[in-house]
Amino acid sequence: MSSNPPVPDYDLAEVIELSTPAQVRAIGDPLRTTILNLLHERAATVTELAGAVKRPKGTVAHHVNVLAEARLVRVVRTRRVRALEERYYGRTARMFYVGVGRSPDDGPLPLDFNDFEVAAKESAAAYQAHQLWAFIRHARISPERATEFWRRIKDLVQEFDQVPRSGETTYGFAVGLYPMADYPALPPEE
Repeated sequence: MSSNPPVPDYDLAEVIELSTPAQVRAIGDPLRTTILNLLHERAATVTELAGAVKRPKGTVAHHVNVLAEARLVRVVRTRRVRALEERYYGRTARMFYVGVGRSPDDGPLPLDFNDFEVAAKESAAAYQAHQLWAFIRHARISPERATEFWRRIKDLVQEFDQVPRSGETTYGFAVGLYPMADYPALPPEE
């Protein structure tokens, strides 16, 4: 029986709400989001991250610094390599989410990116290959009930984030809950 190591291989908070414009801007870049996703597996150096994303080390170092300044990643351990100290970066939380509403200074938070737009692009090949599992449903419910569903969805996302990384295929997992003001509704029954 094989035992899977914890995911990732360092300590981190379960959830952090992104509440500052700098944090939201930091997570809104696709390369930085990819870096954060890679750090779900284990801590990594800038060199390892640059190799994984096939980008120059200087570019990746810049993006890691933006994430560090926004407190989304941190150095989780170091290793001495000859005269240099190699830094291993890790996420500060398993899950980040953008707070709905306003930042602490009461200004609007910037938009990060539309997860569904990203998911649509990522899932196009799976759709063409008949390998896309997806649902879209609509229901007239109260805001309180929507909040209850969202809490349950967040629990499922956290479970997905904690699955040990194994296998040959990476799967995307996109969920959302959004109000639709102009969706058709039947009149009340008489």
